Amino acid sequence: MHTTHIKMSRGDKVFVTFNYLFVIIATLLVLYPLIYIISGSVSDPKLVNSGAMWLLPKGFTWAGYAKILANQDIWMGYKNTIIYTAATVLVNLIVTIPCAYTLSRPELFGRNFFIKFMMVTMFFSGGMIPSYLLVKNLGMLNTMWALILPVATSVYNIIVTRSFFETNIPRELEESAIMDGANDFTIFFKIVLPLSAPIIAVVALFVGVGRWNGFMDALIYLSDRSKYPLQMILRELLILQDLSSNSTASNTSVQMAAYKQAQLAGIIKYGVMIVSTLPIVVVYPFLQRYFVKGMLVGSLKG
Repeated sequence: MHTTHIKMSRGDKVFVTFNYLFVIIATLLVLYPLIYIISGSVSDPKLVNSGAMWLLPKGFTWAGYAKILANQDIWMGYKNTIIYTAATVLVNLIVTIPCAYTLSRPELFGRNFFIKFMMVTMFFSGGMIPSYLLVKNLGMLNTMWALILPVATSVYNIIVTRSFFETNIPRELEESAIMDGANDFTIFFKIVLPLSAPIIAVVALFVGVGRWNGFMDALIYLSDRSKYPLQMILRELLILQDLSSNSTASNTSVQMAAYKQAQLAGIIKYGVMIVSTLPIVVVYPFLQRYFVKGMLVGSLKG
């Protein structure tokens, strides 16, 4: 069996070389901050603050993580965030999947009107003050529902999910089920949902990451510190560390203690970044292929 090799022209070689260089540079630009943050979180605070540590760890220490993990507020924030994220993902799936499936059915009367009406909300909203007043009047202030119900669904997620149903669920499959006597609920729960694992994973990832990283709505709606999510606790911790690092004292021993605290605050900042993003980094590789497929589905048909 003969194989033919296509000879690349000089211009093709230049183009391929440029692409490789671009990919390598882009990879380095992405990896360097990540490696620096990880290294800074386990390095000697003096070496980090002086700039002696610029890539790999120096003066290895767990002091920053020990201080972070010894803080009971962080574990409380973790617990709250896990509850908020799980509840938000569940509510979103319960609302988004049936809505998108309904909008994907060509026999739905007024389907185009409903889709266009919903898309208007992607460009216009009431704003922060009307949203706050609505949450307040519904009696949800300082409750977990203030973080869950206002984001119970997303028009973008509905559109992406509807596109998945239209392009990946054969209409003939549903028609044959109808001929066998299946009703709409049977078709949805026993045929459509089992075939929708990719889009369910995509929506769960979208919503889960957004809820895990969110803190603005918690800042607005929550006043009880015991209900703070992790991001609020970390924000508070970083602010306190900045204040302590900028404090002044007249006593020499107090000044030395404050100086050491200020140095430790530097690696604590890197540590809290790792602590807050580690769960998402661990989960994402398992859902990456579904994530890419969902993005492609949303771009094929809107």
